[in-house]
Amino acid sequence: MKEHELFPSPGARKDRKRVGRGDASGHGAYSGKGLKGQKARAGGKVRPGFEGGQNPLIKKLPQKRGFVNPFRVEFSIINVGTLNVFEADTEITPEVLVARNLIKNTKAPVKILANGELDRALVVKANRFTAAARAKIEAAGGKVEEI
Repeated sequence: MKEHELFPSPGARKDRKRVGRGDASGHGAYSGKGLKGQKARAGGKVRPGFEGGQNPLIKKLPQKRGFVNPFRVEFSIINVGTLNVFEADTEITPEVLVARNLIKNTKAPVKILANGELDRALVVKANRFTAAARAKIEAAGGKVEEI
């Protein structure tokens, strides 16, 4: 194949529509704009959402305010008091919590909060601990490990 033999694929190039060039062209008289009205006039455009003078839908909806952080991390939370369901000296990981139906899945990181009392020594492995939760687990003779 040579450079002078190249040509575009069929349908890749189209002639522009020549409007207003007589009725025989199929685009004469009203030039494909129908009859009168705002959209038939020169420069006759309607802004997006315009409803012909009726109060537009966008004005009827409540205004959303504020800011939503797209990088926010949602934690699965567990209270220290909930950990009393395990026997003493048990190693608690997110997988163990899912197996006991205390959290839904391991996709979200796990955070341990200090609500409740712990009466046994446990080895707790989680992504985050509050300072009070860490203190309660260690006071009960347990260990805290951040994943």
